[in-house]
Amino acid sequence: MDRPGTRPMDQSPQSAKVAVLGDRMLRLTLRQLEYLIAVGDCQSVSVAAERVGVSAPSISAAIAQIEAETGLPLFVRRHAQGMVLTEQGRTLVGEARRVIEAARAFTETANRLKGAVRGRLAVGCLATFAQLVLPRLRRAVADAFPDVDFQQTETHQTALIEGLRKASLDVALTYDMAIPTDLIFTGLVELPPFAMFDAAHPLARRESVTIADLVDLPMILLDLPLSADYFLSFFEPVGRPPRILERTRDMALVQSMVANGFGYSIANTRPRTDEAPDGRKLAFVPIAGPVKRVRMGLLHASGAQDLPVVRAFAGLCRGIVPDYVAGELTVPLPKGAGDRR
Repeated sequence: MDRPGTRPMDQSPQSAKVAVLGDRMLRLTLRQLEYLIAVGDCQSVSVAAERVGVSAPSISAAIAQIEAETGLPLFVRRHAQGMVLTEQGRTLVGEARRVIEAARAFTETANRLKGAVRGRLAVGCLATFAQLVLPRLRRAVADAFPDVDFQQTETHQTALIEGLRKASLDVALTYDMAIPTDLIFTGLVELPPFAMFDAAHPLARRESVTIADLVDLPMILLDLPLSADYFLSFFEPVGRPPRILERTRDMALVQSMVANGFGYSIANTRPRTDEAPDGRKLAFVPIAGPVKRVRMGLLHASGAQDLPVVRAFAGLCRGIVPDYVAGELTVPLPKGAGDRR
């Protein structure tokens, strides 16, 4: 379940024996180790505090206690560069990750044995369409499984893949673009590309357009890793690149730029209405010809599909996503048709 606000450092009753120093076993809480990992990743107490949802003093106290317990300097404090891990710190952060993963595996095994849908569900979503589907899916999880701690991340494809490999994400909702062989993709819906115009554009009322119709027009490019390469590949058959007027990583800005007449764009998902974020009208026209469709689906590491919480989330996605994402432009996939290893 969602947990608003911050939590003090000593709120968690969990503790774990994590190392032996001489003849003495160190006793540190799992929460303290999570704080250590967060500071190691963020190199900043304040940023780490925002990431894990606690106060900065709680983070500082945890780091001080770990350094006191181990007798090791884990960070170098630099005013301009923040918290920089020492060599000993890098080693212990790696060990802390293994302890956290072991504790998480223990909890997941217990939940699986009793079939409980509860505990952490860390969901990543491609930023391109997160605003369209993620709130609806989160609402469905909260209503159906109130004991699930839903944690969300919106980012680009490369970061989603990294998060799944590091187990900071359990599952990701994304496109089937550059899927590595060590992860599993299950398709939910097929999305053909379309051109986005302002409502007064001469091509806005066409039943379809071709890349040849677009190549000489000013383009607003959604410039995200892999996504930009996908859109630009459409122009290879015509032998000319598009006239890119502006690049941005923000889909909402793309829509508003288009709606204000600065150019067209290409996308595979569209808002539920014909309005850009600033209220101006948009038109969406299918692109005809040999352009590649993408599949939206779920991406996860091998074995994640056996976790009750991931299975439950996948079931909700199958019921919601195909009908919720621009229904008139999508092609629902038969079960198993979009699976890819």
